[in-house]
Amino acid sequence: MAETTVKYRVLKAIESMPPSVTFKEVMDRIYFLYKVDRGLKKVETGDSISHEEANKRIKTWHG
Repeated sequence: MAETTVKYRVLKAIESMPPSVTFKEVMDRIYFLYKVDRGLKKVETGDSISHEEANKRIKTWHG
């Protein structure tokens, strides 16, 4: 069974980065993983909108 803890995922993400990685790049990657995790949890709890609804909302942004 694959380990799926936050710590494990963060460590794996950092290990996959090149040795020359910057702190900013590490932080950007961790933030990206956080946002993806948060989005997936929202989907699991039903706190999401359909693709069609998203398209409708985006069209209103263009005024």
